[in-house]
This record gives sequence, structure tokens and C-alpha cells, in this order.
Amino acid sequence: MFEKLKPLGDRVLVKRIEGEERTASGIIIPDVAKEKAQTGAVLAVGAGKRDIDGQVVPLEVKVGDVVYFGKYAGTEAGNDHLIIREDDILGIVER
Repeated sequence: MFEKLKPLGDRVLVKRIEGEERTASGIIIPDVAKEKAQTGAVLAVGAGKRDIDGQVVPLEVKVGDVVYFGKYAGTEAGNDHLIIREDDILGIVER
């Protein structure tokens, strides 16, 4: 369903990247105790936001980037997808 979604304006479609399910000592973390991931892969981006003159300013993030975002950022779109504004993205994770 989300592979055909085109975000509007300065919004970005992100798929959460789940973290490890075990601790360093090998203890398995149950689903109930896990927090939602704050990193995700960018699946789609909008055209950009408009400046004071009405010109569209392109977004800095692009499809395929891995980004870090705030804990309560964006709007849930399914189980592991978010639609967030570029301003809510805290940084791009370099590989």
C-alpha cells in the first residue's frame, strides 16, 4: 500500500528499522518491553516546502537515506511506517 504513496510538501514517508531483539548478554527482549525504533529508511519524499516568495525549496533527505527522528515525531501510518515533516528529522545516519 505504501509503495505508491507520494507525500505532500515537506513530508517524508519513513519505515522504522527495528533494533536488536537481544541484549549484549543474550537475553531476549519481549515485544511488550521494546520501545519503538527512532531510526528508519526513507521510502518517499514530497516536493519540498515553499519559502516566503512561494518558491519550492527541495528537501535535504532523499529516498534510501537512513534517518534518526524524535520519539513522538510524525503520524503513524500502519504498524511500522511514519509520515513526518522534514523539520522533525534530527539527522541522517551515515554508513
